[in-house]
Amino acid sequence: MAERMPTIAQTSWGQGQPIYMSEVVHETQREFWRPPAIAPEESETASVMADTCLSCGTEFLLGARFCHTCGRKRPLALTASAKADAAEIAGVWESTVDGIRSFLQRSVQAASRIKFPSWLHYLHFHEIKRWIGLSTASLIAFMLGLGCIAGALLVGLLTAKNLVEWQAIQFYRAEWLLAATACFVAGILLKDPSDRIDD
Repeated sequence: MAERMPTIAQTSWGQGQPIYMSEVVHETQREFWRPPAIAPEESETASVMADTCLSCGTEFLLGARFCHTCGRKRPLALTASAKADAAEIAGVWESTVDGIRSFLQRSVQAASRIKFPSWLHYLHFHEIKRWIGLSTASLIAFMLGLGCIAGALLVGLLTAKNLVEWQAIQFYRAEWLLAATACFVAGILLKDPSDRIDD
């Protein structure tokens, strides 16, 4: 048999006798591969874990760390202080929602008392749709196209200090016009067949 190689530690610990790694670490197992396993956390006990899954409502099996239905991790149960905090936050949320609801109701009542001009009804979406004679999708595409044309015109308000900036502005304008063209083509394609004139 081949003789064992002495370690570096033989000069400091061994007083002249070699110390081998197998002699330093006692009760080692000769296991080269172990399947991956997650060690259970000792702080999580069944008494502090939640009883039901928050996402699907299924009761957890005894000692389970994951829901057997949806696979969600089992959360810790709420402590008394956490439940009190949750109740307080729920109360704040409800009071906020009630405040917003009352504000909206007052706003609607105030808006109903305002007298609008008689010509304003011509700007309603359905009135424009009836006047132009387009379907809803086609009219939306048409309005988006008009918005893109307005964007192309507004790009012209930018001032260029050199040639590179001028080229960038022209590219922006071209992109807005390309988007307007796409919207107008979509409006044509989305027009109802009954609205088309038969030749």
